[in-house]
Amino acid sequence: MITKEAAAGAPASVAHAPGPDADRSRPARARRRAWDEVPRWQIYLPLGIYLLFTLIPFYWILLFALRPAGSTSLVPWPVTFEHFHKVWTERSFGVYFQNSILVGVATLVMTTVVALAGGYALARFDFKIKSGFLLALLCSQFVPGALLLVPLFQVFANLRMINSLGSVIIAETVFQLPLSLILISGFIKNVPYSLEEAAWVDGCSRFTAFRIVVLPLLRPGLIAVGSFAFVHAWNHFLFALMFLSDQSKQTIPVGLNTLMNADSVDLGALAAGGIVAAVPVVIVFAFIQKWLITGFSAGAVKG
Repeated sequence: MITKEAAAGAPASVAHAPGPDADRSRPARARRRAWDEVPRWQIYLPLGIYLLFTLIPFYWILLFALRPAGSTSLVPWPVTFEHFHKVWTERSFGVYFQNSILVGVATLVMTTVVALAGGYALARFDFKIKSGFLLALLCSQFVPGALLLVPLFQVFANLRMINSLGSVIIAETVFQLPLSLILISGFIKNVPYSLEEAAWVDGCSRFTAFRIVVLPLLRPGLIAVGSFAFVHAWNHFLFALMFLSDQSKQTIPVGLNTLMNADSVDLGALAAGGIVAAVPVVIVFAFIQKWLITGFSAGAVKG
């Protein structure tokens, strides 16, 4: 037992010796000190240059879309919406927009549902070909879609699905499933298995326990997978070009291609069509960016 006199007579270096917590906090303080010593212009200048090069193409598209035809002004004044009216009515972009929405939403739903079921099986069950199946999923990501156009066209021709939006939806879903399965499987592995076991003890079936306990925790992963599938289906050009021949069933990427002729290109209409194609995706990502980052980071980590 240490008396008050002994404690009072102890050297100051011993009485005030730093503990292990102080040693662990030194690197953090050193990093903060080094960060504070960096001049702010060395941080903001590269970021500003990168932002400038990123925004200039968008401003250029906006300039061509809003200024009158034949104008060479670097400022869109007077502002005109004649190019938007032209592509929406004369160029049938209203129909293309509806078709793209249908393809994107259907691909989102089908990819999410199938990836959710398959990802749960990969995360919770063990079977003999599991490792080989995962390897096949990874290897399928190295196969470009252009190599499978001919066999896919023959399959859809035999099924009488050529010139149908269903062929594009199925093709987009199939090509989105491997990555979606891997992400959802990784995200489910991060959900403790004990939560499901506790629900089983309370009398829930496996499906009820999954729906009540696991599914609410998968929201970021489902949003990440669904948004990735939607954006890919929205922007994909090749499948819609090959499988759809009727103009009333084309999507926006194919519609943009029709604005470029061999002799001339209507830059104003092309820029307006590009903005029509980009705005919905930008709005979607503006609302889901928090869930998207969380979903991709959590699904990429093995639990």
